[in-house]
Amino acid sequence: MTRLSAAARGIVPPRLRAYLGEHQSIAAVLVIALIGIALPILSLVPPFGTLQSLNAWTNAFTIAAIYAMLAIGLNVVVGFSGLLDLGYAAFFAIGGYVYAIVASPFLGLAVPFWPMLLVGVVITAIFGVLLGAPTLRLRGDYLAIVTLGFGEIVPITLLNADKFTGGVIGIGGVDRPELPGIGVFSVIDPWPYYVLVLAMLTIVVVVVRRLEASRIGRAWEAIREDELAAESAGINTVVLKLQAFAVGAAIAGFAGVFNAAKLTIVSPLQFGFVVSVSALSAVVLGGMGNVVGVAVGAFVIYLIQSIFLKQLNILFDQIPVPIVGDIDFIQFQYVLYGIVLVLMMLKRPQGIYPLRRRARSFSAPAGRLDREGGTK
Repeated sequence: MTRLSAAARGIVPPRLRAYLGEHQSIAAVLVIALIGIALPILSLVPPFGTLQSLNAWTNAFTIAAIYAMLAIGLNVVVGFSGLLDLGYAAFFAIGGYVYAIVASPFLGLAVPFWPMLLVGVVITAIFGVLLGAPTLRLRGDYLAIVTLGFGEIVPITLLNADKFTGGVIGIGGVDRPELPGIGVFSVIDPWPYYVLVLAMLTIVVVVVRRLEASRIGRAWEAIREDELAAESAGINTVVLKLQAFAVGAAIAGFAGVFNAAKLTIVSPLQFGFVVSVSALSAVVLGGMGNVVGVAVGAFVIYLIQSIFLKQLNILFDQIPVPIVGDIDFIQFQYVLYGIVLVLMMLKRPQGIYPLRRRARSFSAPAGRLDREGGTK
């Protein structure tokens, strides 16, 4: 469980700080609410306000929040349980298609968005168990290869089963969310989507933090640190691993349903290996095992990809620079990811905002953690 920074401790009154320390879920809700208000305001401040319009910033923050949910879900599998999953985008695709098939002209159905959020969670959780069951005895590279295969099988299946999925074209005309008093969300107004995705992100953060602090979360940590020792201590590693896969997949499905409703179209091309790599990069960059750090990593990666690199293209188009002016920086985004991750592994392997336990494990001399009995 993370603690407030030294700067925050100087600002927050002691009683409030103690209360938030004991009620981490309430603290998470307050933090997300403050960030949700601050980001649009920040986008109006130069130089951010000159880069693009407020609605464009809001739309970018909405998509970044979707990726934050993906990263948090993958963090349950990789960060909490130590199970390397390279096919996580498959669950994102399943959630999106579950909603698109029954809420579009494709089959002539119009199932409402809200119940499909729950249905998408349940179906993707089932697929998570189906993936986890045959891989229970696999570890490390072998598990990564199997999950990578699953991540490739799902988009290819969606691509070829055109009678049921629309093939390469995908499914368009997906119904948008609807709320009493607001009506159907507008395509050109990003604010309802922004508020909704922040609410969904808050739910995901609270649920995952609760799980992290529960017996299940401590069992996941034990499996991550030493699976054999966890089994010797009486932990049912089979059930716990399946639960990790199910929870991670359910969060991806949750985000997938919203993504389909937001974009109003789903296509197999949206769910390639790149999505899994981006989510994994956010987990590593933000701080593996830390919910807040992972969400920050997702925002950083997506905003660099969607805004910073585009602005570099515009800048160098306006300022003729030999050779550099002909480079499309967006095409090199994954090279940038690789460079950033290599530098992180060399300079700060624990991530931007790691758990205190993980941070000290990287910085403490050998044997010190054992003498201190570990950290929280």
